[in-house]
Order: sequence, then structure tokens, then C-alpha cells
Amino acid sequence: MDEHTLHQLGKVELHCHLDGSLSLEMIRKLAARINLTLPASDEALRQLVTAPPDATDLMDYLKPFDFIRPLLQTKEALSMAAYDVVAQAAAENVRYIEVRFAPILSMDEGLSAADTIQAVIDGLHRGMAQFDIIARALVCGMRQFPAASNDAMFKQAAPLLGHGLVGGDFAGNEADFPPAVLQTSIQKAQRLGIPLTLHAGECHCAENIYLALQFGIQRIGHATALTHEPKVIQAFVERGATAELCLTSNLQTRAATSLADFPYQALRAAEAKVTINTDNRTVSNTTLTREYWLFAQNFGVTIADLLQFNHDAVTAAFCTEAQKAVLHQRLDADYRPYL
Repeated sequence: MDEHTLHQLGKVELHCHLDGSLSLEMIRKLAARINLTLPASDEALRQLVTAPPDATDLMDYLKPFDFIRPLLQTKEALSMAAYDVVAQAAAENVRYIEVRFAPILSMDEGLSAADTIQAVIDGLHRGMAQFDIIARALVCGMRQFPAASNDAMFKQAAPLLGHGLVGGDFAGNEADFPPAVLQTSIQKAQRLGIPLTLHAGECHCAENIYLALQFGIQRIGHATALTHEPKVIQAFVERGATAELCLTSNLQTRAATSLADFPYQALRAAEAKVTINTDNRTVSNTTLTREYWLFAQNFGVTIADLLQFNHDAVTAAFCTEAQKAVLHQRLDADYRPYL
């Protein structure tokens, strides 16, 4: 199985951060809009916007996001960014993508949460008009921000459900703000009818994953800490949960210190539902095709396995049942020549 074949396959991505996935070309365009001087060479620019090779933990990995934040403070910039991520995904035959972002990080210059969400949706729609892809938005609450700020964001987001927005998430500093701290905000978002996924298990704490399951969340971002926790894996499987796996970023953040610490094989042995994702295309310097290749090289994943992972992703997606039916059929057609 080579990267050319993997590139040709249809794909579904559930875990992709907008601000971590901007192309270098788009970063230059957005920087020019605010008169920010950037290094002349792409190599030098890439060093500013990718995770340090010697990142010590998740918070160290997140440093490039501070560089990107000032670029995404207008509706036009957010729309351009969303279009850019859709274009990148479509170029490698992604059929459906959920692009997540934190509205609160784009409100430094006066935008409301609703403004930021609508701008991202507009960019996704422009991308869909040009490319053969379905793209939807997820909004992230930031764990380290005041609960009132996150609650207000989700309240503004709720009316946009079904109009390009499909769900929500909590991201950020998991070690200091575990799911137990978020419980009230999670429940408020759920009462608003917002389907939730949750970053959990990136900081070596399987209890965070177990709590997320107890809170009724059935999609877990990363889920890395499951590797050596058979009882939590059993609960994960019993609840029909789906793991949004991100191999490259987990190794970079030291959420998994080695391939042996990455949860794929333990989850697969338990017949859990898994999906493959980029997390941050630019910050992790990866593509979905490359992530597939890494799973094939390191874990012996086959094309038949990849088809199953994509069907699992569609089933777990926050889109409509009608869209899921079409996507399942399309994936079968995409993979048939390779099986």
C-alpha cells in the first residue's frame, strides 16, 4: 500500500482544528491583511507555525497557536481560513469534514461568538460550492476560560445548528481543567441540543475519558490514555463510543511516548470504533493521507480496515441521517476498486 493509493481513497475527518491547519499561503495572505511581517522563506515560516520537534507536552505543542490567533480576528479572515482548510481536505479526497474552532479566540477585536461562527460557516459553504466535499463546523469551548464565557458562546451557537454548525467540543488545558470541572457547562450545552465531542485522555488520565462517557459523550478526541486501561476500554465499547485518533500529534505532545503507548491496537483488539484524523495539519505538518500511511506502516492497517474506520466516522458524525446514508454509499464505491 503506497501513499498514492491512499491519496486516492475517499476519506472522512472528524477532528481537524481550523487555526492549526492553515496553509502557509493562507497564513501569508492573512498576515498581509494586518501588516504583519513574516519570514521570506516558507521554511522559516513553517518553523513558526509547526510544533517544536522537542515539544515537552501538550502546552508546549500549543505555542504556535499564539502566533495564528491575531490573524483570525475578522469575519473575512475566518471565512478565508475555513475555505482554505476545505480546499486542502478536498485535494486529498476527503468526502466529509468537521472543522472545529474556538470562537472565543477570535473575539479579541469585537466580534461576537455568533459573528465568528457564521463567518466560518460562510467559508465552509464557499469551499463546498467549489469542491466535491461536505464541510461542517464544530465550536470549541476553551477549558481554561471562565465557564460563563463558554456558556455564552454555546448559547449564541445553538441557533446555528443545522445551518452549517453541527456540534461542539471542549479543548485546551485538560490537565488542569478535567471533565469534572466542565460538568455544568457540558450539561448546559447538551440542554441546548448541541451534540458534543470532547478532548479527553491527552494528559495521561483515563479517568477523564471515563467521566466523559458518564456525561453522555460518545465521541472522544484523542482518547490516548486508554492504552493500558482495559476496564475503561470495556466501558468505551459498551457505550458505543468512537475514538478520534490523532497519531502524529499524540507523539508530538507526548500524550503517547511511543507507538506502544498509542491506543490503536488496544482499541482494535476490543473492537472499539476508531477514526483517523490530522488534528492540526500545519502545526503537526501532516495530511490525512500521511496519517493513513503511518497507520499502515506502523500497525499493518489494510484498505479494508480504512474503509471500516471511515464508515465508523460517518456513523459518529454529527451530520444528518440522510447525509450519512449518501456518504456510506460513496465510501463503498470509492473503496471497491481497491478491495
